[in-house]
Amino acid sequence: MKVAIQGIKGSYHHQVAIEFFNGNMEIDECMSFDALIDSLIEDKSDYGVMAIENSIAGSIIPNYSLIDKNGLSIIGEHYININHNLMVYPGIKLNDVKFISSHPMALLQCKDFIKNAKKTIVEDRDTADVAKRIIENKIIDTAAIASSKASELYGLEIIEKNIQTIKDNETRFVIISKKSNKGNKLDVNKASLKFILSHENGSLAQILNILADYNQNLTKIQSIPIIETPWKYSFFVDLTFKNYNNYKKAIYEVSKSSELVKEFGVYLNFKSK
Repeated sequence: MKVAIQGIKGSYHHQVAIEFFNGNMEIDECMSFDALIDSLIEDKSDYGVMAIENSIAGSIIPNYSLIDKNGLSIIGEHYININHNLMVYPGIKLNDVKFISSHPMALLQCKDFIKNAKKTIVEDRDTADVAKRIIENKIIDTAAIASSKASELYGLEIIEKNIQTIKDNETRFVIISKKSNKGNKLDVNKASLKFILSHENGSLAQILNILADYNQNLTKIQSIPIIETPWKYSFFVDLTFKNYNNYKKAIYEVSKSSELVKEFGVYLNFKSK
């Protein structure tokens, strides 16, 4: 089994792949989400791990569109706490550091620490890739912000632990595939959907009432513009349920009141189990 991740080994995507698949996989390292999608579409990988939202920064909206546009399925999800660490070439002290480099999201999440450190900030494409380059090129004036796994893999020394501004910092990742989840429907309790509504008054309220009537717990709703039709939106929805049959009845009723309903996946959410 091969799993595509955004970034390289030692990244947070790699951590999710290890935890979700119990380490039983090969890794395809992709330096962008577009490359990750290509790995699946071209059958280089069986599954992909994709960050979809963060408890601080919110939704990664382009990734919703990538899943939708390429006809991919969500077959699972995984949450991890994001604990950022400042790491350097072994033996280097913070006073020796001139630059702090990482992915823009990691830099944003460590804003307070970075402000106090008073170093030059350098944005990069991947947290773990910065760490790897520091070791390979013996860079002594740059510190990386990355996971503890990156420091273990590449031999960097952590000089400051858990430097994220908000300590309870969680990211949700989805597991995507070209194939839909064909598992036992008794073992699922969460669904990811997209629907498009007409411009009639109360159309969204009507959908929400249907979901409530069938005991569907709406955990996420994200509006995304439909590029081809200005000022019209599609809604990406996550919901949890206790009864799969009630879920199917609810979606049937929703489809009668919507221009389009698309199911990205039905899967198990351990937080709602």
